[in-house]
Formats: sequence, structure tokens, C-alpha cells
Amino acid sequence: MTASSSPSASPASSATDRYQPLALEERWQALWKDQCLYETQDPKPGQRAFYALSMFPYPSGTLHMGHVRNYVITDVIARVQRMRGDAVLHPMGWDAFGLPAENAAIERKIEPGVWTDSNIAQMRGQLGRLGLSIDWNRELATCHSDYYRWTQWLFLELHAGGLAYQKDATVNWDPVDQTVLANEQVDAEGRSWRSGALVEKRDLRQWFLRITNYADALLDDLDQLKGWPERVRTMQANWIGRSIGAEIDFQVEAHPGLSVTVFTTRPDTLFGVSYLVLAPDHALVDQLTTSDERISVTAFRDLMAELSQDERTSDDQPKRGVPTGAFAINPANGESIPIWIADYVLADYGTGAVMGVPAHDVRDFAFARQHELPVQRVIEVPGTNEHLNDGEAWTGPGTLIHSAGFSGLTNEEAKTAITNHGAENGWARAKRQYRLRDWLISRQRYWGCPIPIIHCDDCGAVPVPRNQLPVELPTGIDLNGAGGSPLARAEDWVSVSCPKCGKPARRETDTMDTFMCSSWYYLRFADPHNQDLPFDATSVNRWLPVKQYVGGIEHAILHLLYARFFTKALNDRDLLETNEPFERLLTQGMVQGTTYRNPRTGRYVSPSVVADESNPLDPDDGGALEVLFEKMSKSKHNGVDPAAVIDRYGADTARMFILFKAPPEKDLEWDDADVEGQFRFLQRLWRLVDSEVNHDEASPATGESDSDIRRAVHQAIKAVGEDLSDDFQFNTAISELMKLSNALSSGLAQASKGVRQEAMSALVRLLAPFAPHLAEEFWQRLGGQNSVHIQPWPDHDPDALVMQSIEVVIQVKGKVRGSMSVAVDCSKEELERLALASDVAKRWLEGKPPRRVIVVPGKLVNLVPSS
Repeated sequence: MTASSSPSASPASSATDRYQPLALEERWQALWKDQCLYETQDPKPGQRAFYALSMFPYPSGTLHMGHVRNYVITDVIARVQRMRGDAVLHPMGWDAFGLPAENAAIERKIEPGVWTDSNIAQMRGQLGRLGLSIDWNRELATCHSDYYRWTQWLFLELHAGGLAYQKDATVNWDPVDQTVLANEQVDAEGRSWRSGALVEKRDLRQWFLRITNYADALLDDLDQLKGWPERVRTMQANWIGRSIGAEIDFQVEAHPGLSVTVFTTRPDTLFGVSYLVLAPDHALVDQLTTSDERISVTAFRDLMAELSQDERTSDDQPKRGVPTGAFAINPANGESIPIWIADYVLADYGTGAVMGVPAHDVRDFAFARQHELPVQRVIEVPGTNEHLNDGEAWTGPGTLIHSAGFSGLTNEEAKTAITNHGAENGWARAKRQYRLRDWLISRQRYWGCPIPIIHCDDCGAVPVPRNQLPVELPTGIDLNGAGGSPLARAEDWVSVSCPKCGKPARRETDTMDTFMCSSWYYLRFADPHNQDLPFDATSVNRWLPVKQYVGGIEHAILHLLYARFFTKALNDRDLLETNEPFERLLTQGMVQGTTYRNPRTGRYVSPSVVADESNPLDPDDGGALEVLFEKMSKSKHNGVDPAAVIDRYGADTARMFILFKAPPEKDLEWDDADVEGQFRFLQRLWRLVDSEVNHDEASPATGESDSDIRRAVHQAIKAVGEDLSDDFQFNTAISELMKLSNALSSGLAQASKGVRQEAMSALVRLLAPFAPHLAEEFWQRLGGQNSVHIQPWPDHDPDALVMQSIEVVIQVKGKVRGSMSVAVDCSKEELERLALASDVAKRWLEGKPPRRVIVVPGKLVNLVPSS
């Protein structure tokens, strides 16, 4: 530190002031804003670029503790890397389109844009109180036309590359929100991810993106993402769901030229097929069903239409099905096998048809047993000449039996051999199958990005010329929540001329899935003011990939998968160099609050009506309440308002608590007592700095504690630095700050001036990422120049960690009687001599030589008296 403060700095509090966080924080936030302290600077030659990004929020209007945790984590990382000398990009924006704003507008009879902008202003102010080092000059909102102009531009780019297309499709329809949902937006129980409504199936003409073109790349490149949690990589791999096998055609009896195609990963079991199963909504069911089975098939299909995917396919449910009355020919052996429909086969997975091999598939075995279908074993259990009992299916490896010329092959050899044989005879082909489906982006709502397509009777679907973008949303639309797209009712907006032929035409009235907007926003942050392109390649290549991305695990599949697809697609369009958007990913845990629940009714009870926390009772029925920790939410009455915490303790205390309470990837249980504890710790630091500022330089400094103080300081620098690298452990880093504070409080006054200055400089710089306002205050009070947040991160001195002396215990007959300070490298002989010359020896040996001396170097000397 230097002797004078920056001339541009606001005067720090006087030494006699108490710690008053609100006034202090407001003062420093205003000064940082005036100084443009956190504006992004392009990297200088040789300087590393570090892009730190939080998943941007939906502007609901109210900040919650989950937001606080997310943004504070990213802020600490950004601040540390800035002090380490990196050029840092740390922006913020708003994921602002979507149904909640449209529904709120309907309820309040106002424009969604007015509602959204009001919420953005409110949340921006709330975020400002946290002291985040955000470059607000790069702020964006996906609902503003200066952003969605470029979302439309990128849609047209994908369309030009053959990646955007329209087709008639059976889609997921949310009857509450009156819109289509992507497969990823329907949960395992068949309900909408947002409204919770049971999803219906409808046939509509919709827009899709060919994400399946990138299925292999999205899966294979997961191996590159070493900085991602294994859990997220596994979730994406399972969602993509690559299976390697074969497609096999089964000719249908009595229907010349008609075949049922199945996909299987087990062509080696083809000779064991005893039936085929179609999904109830398979396109061939009507054609194949005989008159004798028509009534039962129709009834079964109606029943299946009412059930969710999870209810149909659950392993603990009986396997239900009915025969169609049709039969197919097994191409491997010419046998006739029945064709059924069943609950466990899904139309949108594979071909919507499976071959039943009950001897070698657990699910098929259960179905065959229930419906008395034959079981033919074609794989022998390895190591035995016997077959398994009829009570179970063998799904492991083995040798083929009852398989004509393929008998004797291992099942792995047979997979290739049977597939090749089928390919030669025209009824099989090798195939890779994916669970992933093309991304459905059409939405029948108003508050979204308009799809820039014009429909002409003569020219078909015509892209809007790029020089006519953006296609802006019209205002004054009747948003009554009724079915169909609200834009279709805006006749003046819909009716246009065809860009190709000039004849009357109509705009596309669907809007884009909001995930389109969030799939590329990280690119716009790198070049947010570009008026000619969504981003300049040089700017994007300078900052991308994002070095550290922070957000919730709930985005593991939807947002993160779509963003990876977008990046790869735009890379193929030569718009950027990077192939993956996010180098490292941190998925922070949830913030949980104390929750009261009535176990008899399942109703959640507000803490405000619980009279006695030690014996919580429901005021309505007088019964005992369960006390749980659950994710904070309005419905559970367990939320904590960040503004109330800041008003009482200050933002620095809120930041310290949220970082200290739990490792970042773990769930955090809110506890007011722990918040109070962090406030007391900051008060102790205030008193420590106050003591140093008022230190009497006239009093002689002995320097006796210099080595101990320097050791404590550099141990902290080393430990905190390690905790803030790679796998972040903010909680243990703060623990190290507490240990350093204790060491300085007990020994700093006895240290020399230079050591005191070194210690306080290091302490304040280590504190700066966690409690930025207080650290800035301390820096100025201690005479630092400029802002602490542009100071270099301290490096530890390895020599300072070396202990010069240690305490060695002196025992007499195994009991501790004293100790002595000795050099670290003191020899056994020297330890014995010093122990015998000590006051302890004189007192307990009474001048007599010991019978024995036991020396354990670095630990103890045990004197055994002669009698």
C-alpha cells in the first residue's frame, strides 16, 4: 500500500465511524459507476480474455435468493480473474420473452412490453444493490427489437443452411397455455414443464430445427467438456440417446408390398422373435387391424390416449396390449408371427414398432407371459450346456443356438453377420438411432420473436429479406388467452406482399420458442452494439468460449443442449471459430428455507402464523407441523426477501453468507443465525482495520511476531488462491480469511510496520471478491491508491511458509511438564542437551541424571528419572 489515497476516490469513513453497511455500500456503488470501473476492456497483447457469465434471468420483477447465489458466485470469479490480470467480460441481460409476461398482461390488461420493461427496471435496481462487477453497458433484453432482429437473422441463416423447416406433425399441446411444447418441455408424467397441465396431442403445421443433424457431434464432443459436471454430461448423453443396431423389415401377410419396419439393437436375437408390437398410434394400425379386432383395438387406443408416457412405460406396471389380427413374416426363418399393439411402445421413438424377443428381453418376457405368447431361446448361457429356466429372460452375452447357419457364433459376431445377411437380401440395414428429435420451435402465442417467413400461394414459404428485419411485434393486439396465435388476428400486420412475386401473401403467425433467444445471447454480449451483424467474428473469437458459466442444473438439457447446437451450427456457417460455447460449467445448488407442512393435509403453513418455533402447530387444526428444508418458493411460504437481508445487514454480509454456508454445487439451507455470524465477522474486520489505522507508530515495534504473521498471511494467500481456482470452494476460502483475521487480531500489534502493511494489504485484497464494498472502504482507510478491485491478486511467498522454530514438548515419565522453542532442524543430540538444561529438568530431576532420555525430533523429549 502507498501512503495516499486516489484523488478521485470518495473519502473513506473516519476511524471513529461504526460499520454502517447501507450508507457505505451506496457510496461505493455510486463511485464505481461514476468511474466506469467495470466497463469491459479488450485484451491487450499477451493478456488472457476471461468471459464470466451467469445464466440470464427471466425478469419476473422480484429477485430471489437463488438469483443472489448465482450472480454472486459469478461475480467472485470475475473479480478474482480481473485481479489476476485477465481482461474480463462480465455482462448481464434478460431472457424476457415468454408466457408469464403474456399471461400477466392479459390479467392486468396492459402490453407485455410495458410489464416486462417495468420488471427489468426493478430487478436491475435490486441487482445493483449486490455490488456486482457487471458491465451494464452491454445489457440486452431478448424482447427488444434491437436484439430479436438478430434472432430472426440467425433463423434465416439456419434456414439458408437447410436447418430450419416446416412440416405437419403431431405435437404436444398445452391446453392451459394454449401453445405447442417441444418434447423437452414435457415431463415424464406427460405434463407441461410450465403450466403442469396434462399435455394433449394435436396435428399442426410447425417449424423445426434439425438438431438431429448434430446428434453425433453433440454426443461425441461431450468428452471435450472436462470442466462440466459429470452429471450434466450424462444427462445430455442420455437425452441424445444414441443406439447402434439395425432396421429390419417384416412383410405383412395378406398385404402384398406392405411391411413393418423395426429398429433393434439386438439383431442377433432375430431367430427368437415370436411377435411384433406397434405403438397404439402407429400409422399402420388402422390398415392392419382386422374387423374381428377393431372394437378392442379402438378401445385400447382410446385408453392409451388418456395416459402419460410415464404411466404407459413404467417398469412396475403390467404390460398391456391387444392383437391387431394381422400377421407378419420373420425374414430370418419365414415363420408367421402376430402383430400386436401395446402400451410400452412409443410412436416417436425408433420406428414406433419393436420385435418381441421374450427369451432375451425382460420387458418382452413379461408381455409374452401375460399374453401367453411363445418364448424361443436363441442364445446359450456362457459356461454351461443348459438353457435358463423359463422363469426369466437372459439379456447377457452368449453363443447363438436355434439360429440356422448363425448358430455357434457369439452374439456380438452374430449382430454383424445377421445384419449383413439381411442387407444382402434386402430386408435389413445397419442403423444408428437417436432418442433426440428435431427441435420444434413454433409457439402459438404473442409474446415471442416473430418467425421471419411470408407465406405465398405461388411461392410457398419465403424468407423475409434481411434488410427488412426486424419483423416487429404489432402492438394493441387483443390478448384474451383464447386458442390459436394472437398474431393471426392482427390482419393489418399479417397481410403483406410476397417478397418474390409481389402478390398478396401472409406473414407467419407463430412465434419462436423462447429458447431460441437464449441459445445465442452469450454471442451478442461479445459485440452488443453492432448495427450490421448479430456479432463480429473477431469480437466473438476474442471472447468465446465462455470460460466460466454458472446456472441451475434444471437447464442441463434444454438450454445447454440448444446453445451447444446453435454454436456448432453457426460454426458450420463460418460465423465463429469455437465449436463449444461454455468451457467450464458450475451448476449451483438450490437455496432452501425452513418450511412448515401439515402432514395430514399436505398444506404448507407460513412461518408468520407459527407461534412457537420449538413446537410448531397448525393454527387451523392445532396439530403438529413437519419442519423441513425445501427450495424457497411462494407456494411454500419459505422465501427470504434479499432486499430485507440487505436492508438489515448489507450486501456484503448477504454475499458472505451465501458463499460460506455450503459448497457452491450443494443445496444451501438458509439460517438467520449464520447470517448474523457473517455480520459479526465483518464487524471484527472493521475493528481490526480500525486498530491498524489508529496504531501508535511512536510505540516501539518489537518485530517478535513478524515470522508468525507473515506465515499466517502467506498460508492464507496460498489456500484462498487454491480455493478460487478450477473447482471453486468459496466456503473454505472464507474460512481461511477467518483464520487469518484471528491470527492478525492476536499478533499484528507486535509486528514491524512493514509486516503490518503487508498483512493488511493481503487481507483486504483477499477479501475484495467476497465483500467488495467493505474491502474498498478498508483499502482507502489504510492509504491504498485507486480501487482495491484493480490491484493485483497477492502471490504467496514460499519462504514465508517455512517455520524457523517449533515448540517441542518436555515430558517427565510420560507426563507433559513443559515445552521449549527450538530451531526446526534441531538434532536429537541438541534436543536432549536443551531439555536437560531446561528449568523443567532442574525441577523434576532434582539434579540427578536421568535413567533414560527418549527424543522424538520435532515433537517431544521424554525424561525418565533414575528412580
